[in-house]
Amino acid sequence: MNASGFKPALPGISSSKSLGFFSFSGGNQPFDLKPRGVCLIKAAMEETRTLKLDVNGKVGDKLPNGHAGKSTVACALSHMLYQRGNLSYILDGDNIRHGLNRDLSFKTEDRAENIRRVGEVAKLFADAGFICIACLISPYRRDRAECRAMLPSEGFVEVFMDVPLQVCENRDPKGLYKLARAGKIKGFTGIDDPYEPPLDAEIVLQCNTGDCSTPCDMAEKVISYLEVKGYLQA
Repeated sequence: MNASGFKPALPGISSSKSLGFFSFSGGNQPFDLKPRGVCLIKAAMEETRTLKLDVNGKVGDKLPNGHAGKSTVACALSHMLYQRGNLSYILDGDNIRHGLNRDLSFKTEDRAENIRRVGEVAKLFADAGFICIACLISPYRRDRAECRAMLPSEGFVEVFMDVPLQVCENRDPKGLYKLARAGKIKGFTGIDDPYEPPLDAEIVLQCNTGDCSTPCDMAEKVISYLEVKGYLQA
């Protein structure tokens, strides 16, 4: 960060090119700050894999079992936006719970507060001109609606990862589903706590058993939507 609190131009991006939602008019001229939106990527069940880069710095397309998780897709999306010259930031639900929301449990009321805090932080990023990718599990429609209401009209894009419970349980990298089935974890989404599918998500990414797009393909679908709707214009 420089003295003014803004990140300098990234290597390989000319001063005349749009960087995210900061428009450069040349050299160290002031940024044209335009409040933008929040891209909320949700998953019905837990998934916390990180996207791996190969030796050339390219986004990897494949994960074990050929399935993509919300964090993986979010990383692919952020990487693609960067390659296009768009500035973004990921608010990952798991990482948020290690810091900002470490005082919250998984009770219904704490889950609501978790989503509210993420929404408030995402709004700050959007006000600063970032594309904010909120990557988390938000099982209740009410909480998602409240986050949407924080943003201006059309400033909130809901991306629903429609993944069957069986697929999530088969992957289960942390063994959480096994613990939930054994009764060692209470209030686990999809097991003994409900998930309310969205009724009006702008984008739906489906991943069925034996039929799932790669993380990059899913991210491309989000990019296409953002382009058509004009979110990526300078």
